[in-house]
Amino acid sequence: MRKLVWLVAALALAGCGEGKSVDAQKSKPVAVATPAAVSGPQWDLEVRGETPQAVSDLSGWLIEHAFIANVIKDASGKTRILLGPFNSRAEAEAKQADVNAALIKAKKQNIETLVIERTAAQ
Repeated sequence: MRKLVWLVAALALAGCGEGKSVDAQKSKPVAVATPAAVSGPQWDLEVRGETPQAVSDLSGWLIEHAFIANVIKDASGKTRILLGPFNSRAEAEAKQADVNAALIKAKKQNIETLVIERTAAQ
């Protein structure tokens, strides 16, 4: 069994680019994505539980189900879980339908999703 583990480890390390020089990797141009000018309002999808629930539990569940969540604190000090931003309300509503379907499939109750307009402070 140990020999098998060592063999797998050696094969994994062999594919890591061990023989390549660092200069070859640095010479590649780095593409930086710059946000395009936003011509209209942006939208977010807020996910929140009706009953008190740990933010980490809900955001962790979202991440486990391939929904990238942002945890923010608003001006009043309330912690919120947001998905987005989306360029249109239709995109946000489509994501809301996906999240709601996943919540129903997982039999999660007392969790609501709201499409909200993104403010400049967010």
